[in-house]
Amino acid sequence: MTKIKYFIQFILIIILFGLFKILGIKNSSKLSEFLFVLCGPIFRSKKIFEKNIIKIFPDIDKNKKEEIYKNVWKSYGRIFSEYLFIKDFRFSKNFQNNLIIKNQNILDEIKNNKEPVIFISGHFDNFELMAMQIEKSGIDLAAIYRPLNNIFLNPIMENIRKKYICRKQIKKGISGTKQILKEYKNGASIALMIDQRVSEGIQANFFNHKALTTTIPAQFVKKFNTKIVPIYIERLENNKFKIEVFDPREFDSNESVEMITNKLNKVLEDLIKRNPNQWIWTHDRWK
Repeated sequence: MTKIKYFIQFILIIILFGLFKILGIKNSSKLSEFLFVLCGPIFRSKKIFEKNIIKIFPDIDKNKKEEIYKNVWKSYGRIFSEYLFIKDFRFSKNFQNNLIIKNQNILDEIKNNKEPVIFISGHFDNFELMAMQIEKSGIDLAAIYRPLNNIFLNPIMENIRKKYICRKQIKKGISGTKQILKEYKNGASIALMIDQRVSEGIQANFFNHKALTTTIPAQFVKKFNTKIVPIYIERLENNKFKIEVFDPREFDSNESVEMITNKLNKVLEDLIKRNPNQWIWTHDRWK
């Protein structure tokens, strides 16, 4: 039954992608936004969203909560349609104006220094564009990703990621961790989302609640004295974005893995608070 469900999803998505190609990015974004707001809550329970937002904003009023919930689905819809146009974001001169980069000089310095770093971020709106911009800047980059559950759709998404977002894609997991180490030792920087639950992590503080968190950045700090570079993306309007790169963070290698991980979670907390409408609230972060 699961395969049948995934195949039906796959067919529907292929049909939508064909329609999006005809409509163009602006109209596709509007249509996809409408469809996700309409259908998204049917397929995913609101309970996780409610649990997450109360943990972070315990005093939030009902209207603001509903506003964020609706905007989350709008964001998902826009991101979904934009996968079809990722190639244009990467190569088209017309789309270059859709990306504002704050502190591009930091990426240029990392490229020129040829010293690998670890970029950390969260799933903010169209997060794929961050890795794309890093690699476009000439930095040798390996990005960590979680394969889709849909076995029919996943090969297509992997192809899009490798061709237009970041050539080196590393699957999450034990084998992926070994590959990360190999790429890093060969001079590649690593792009890592630290906002999702991981089975091999530790219970670290995240908005004053314990949450399973990856320790990969902290372990690299301890072993290699690696610099950590936070990066953030925000949708400004329609299909226009601002990517902000922050100064590299250096930590004392004598600090514990837990202490470093807690500090990085605090960085993530501050980024989420910037624009709560554009974070991935439907992920069961505190499961």
